[in-house]
Amino acid sequence: MSSPLVSIAMPVYNAEKTLAAAVRSILYQTYTNFELIVIDDGSTDNTLSIARSFKDPRIKIISDGNNSGLSARLNQALDTCGGEYFARMDSDDVSFPERIEKQVRFLNEHEEVDLMGAGILIYQENGNLKGIVPILETHEEICRSPWGGFYMAHPTWMGRTGWFLKYRYRSLSKKASSDKAQDQFLLFRTHRTSRFACINEVLLGYREDGRSLKKSLKVRYLLCRGVAFESIRRGWFYTALMSVINQSLKMLGDILSIKFGIMGLRNSLLTADSLLVKRWDEIWGMVNSPEGSMKNSSQNVRGN
Repeated sequence: MSSPLVSIAMPVYNAEKTLAAAVRSILYQTYTNFELIVIDDGSTDNTLSIARSFKDPRIKIISDGNNSGLSARLNQALDTCGGEYFARMDSDDVSFPERIEKQVRFLNEHEEVDLMGAGILIYQENGNLKGIVPILETHEEICRSPWGGFYMAHPTWMGRTGWFLKYRYRSLSKKASSDKAQDQFLLFRTHRTSRFACINEVLLGYREDGRSLKKSLKVRYLLCRGVAFESIRRGWFYTALMSVINQSLKMLGDILSIKFGIMGLRNSLLTADSLLVKRWDEIWGMVNSPEGSMKNSSQNVRGN
């Protein structure tokens, strides 16, 4: 059996409520030459049982019972994958049916690009669509203010496996439960020696049921600390200073927005047009339908 072209890593932890829909959204991709690596990080609910209920031979399940953290699990997936391209997928998100097909085509046509992403829509429980996240397409746009972060949604990432193996993920915390911001830190460490890009098309639904102030502040603190230390180590003192200022202002904005409800302190979502709303409703119905009806439904939502 030949190796798949694409390896899709899906780290999971206590995801029993959302995992089935996420897995279905991958299994019914219009592109089929992939492996899906579901790698469990010590779940204590029914996550593993749900993962094992899928009998598709393209699914590889890894579980050792330990809670090692997201960075370690992503690196583990890299070490076991067989694809030329490596893609991210979260256990509470939904990929559009043509996502992998369009990303493979893009990477095949743009050999200079190491890592690429796509547009996302934000949804809540029951598929309620909130809006579209603005997107930046070129490397120059994405990396314009590295101290402030990179607008490149991590669940949409697909890149060359060799690039991921060269740079790998680094945890910003010694505690597995606090393993956050590793994606942004990877972009920061590599943006001067790599090439990024995004497709200006929504290819994934990102679940956001609510923003936790504690979690948001922790992520910003870890990223600020990591970027500042890395910048100082490399002699990028201006970047270190700007990172501290930028993340401090964002922390203040989170406090005002999340705790006190003062809006306008985060990037505004764009309104989805009627065609995207209809299409999302179809996709949401497809991934939450009994398996027997999904193949027929996928034909209705296949992109051009």
